Amino acid sequence: MKRVFSGVQPSGTLTLGNYLGAIKNFVPMQQENDCLFCIVDLHALTVPQQPGELRKQTRHVAGLFLAAGIDPEKSTIFIQSQVGAHCRLTWLLQCLTGFGELGRMTQFKEKSQGKESFSCGLFTYPTLMAADILLYDTHMVPVGDDQKQHLELTRDLAQRFNSRFGELFVVPEPMIAKVGARIMSLDDPTTKMSKSNPSPASYVSLLDEKADIVKKIKRAVTDTGQEIRFDPENKPGVSNLLTILSLCSGQDIVRLEEQYSGKGYGHLKQDAAEAVVAALEPVQQRYSQLVDSGDLDDILAQGARRANELADATLHRVHKAMGLE
Repeated sequence: MKRVFSGVQPSGTLTLGNYLGAIKNFVPMQQENDCLFCIVDLHALTVPQQPGELRKQTRHVAGLFLAAGIDPEKSTIFIQSQVGAHCRLTWLLQCLTGFGELGRMTQFKEKSQGKESFSCGLFTYPTLMAADILLYDTHMVPVGDDQKQHLELTRDLAQRFNSRFGELFVVPEPMIAKVGARIMSLDDPTTKMSKSNPSPASYVSLLDEKADIVKKIKRAVTDTGQEIRFDPENKPGVSNLLTILSLCSGQDIVRLEEQYSGKGYGHLKQDAAEAVVAALEPVQQRYSQLVDSGDLDDILAQGARRANELADATLHRVHKAMGLE
């Protein structure tokens, strides 16, 4: 079986974009792969966090993973900070990473732009991400377009280490969904739907009430003209709604274009809203049952035990290769 690793930050509210672009795809993936799903709370510390809120959000993300259909009997779900090898390997990889490589990271440039100061963690974030992946002999990493550059650095570091110290790390490959890898904001369809967006109108939260979901979808920004067609460059709003409807209903986008020929945007929005509500309702029900059951801590503890076993074995090999043992 191939080893798959993916991490989600516990900052902000998980959105429909997180679900359709990533979490929903994890469920069938675990049938044929050895999957590790990590709540990357250390990554969240690149910006200030309230301790109580961070703990709450970490459990929230883990609960939604399980509610969305990730099976702890088939996959490993764990919290990053509960596996000490992540920090230890990060330092070793930082010693192999060029300052200029980190400075060229697009996300760092975007997040630091206009700020008088920012943490070193924001700068070295991609090296921690590389450690997350390489610790587990990962073959494949589900990533969005915005993370491709970070994965390329991970591949470079794996190859650099292997060239210098011997073939130890698996060089991971990206997994990018053809449709839905990038769900866009409802109020600005030229930007990605983000849980860090301060405007609640820009995203649908996975735990939004039905009425709120319908209101947000119906108020979604569309485009000039009346034709409903998939054209992300010229009709980003309509294309985003078609993508959402397609992924929530299981209908092909080409079929949807034919179905809405001659119809207005209102029909598309109404159907998209109903499809989103139907898709999220079972997730919300399972989440409520799980959070109240008390099983969540046991599942996370079980995941941490397996993750530590795998990570410690890799770290031991790294230490030996580098002359630290």
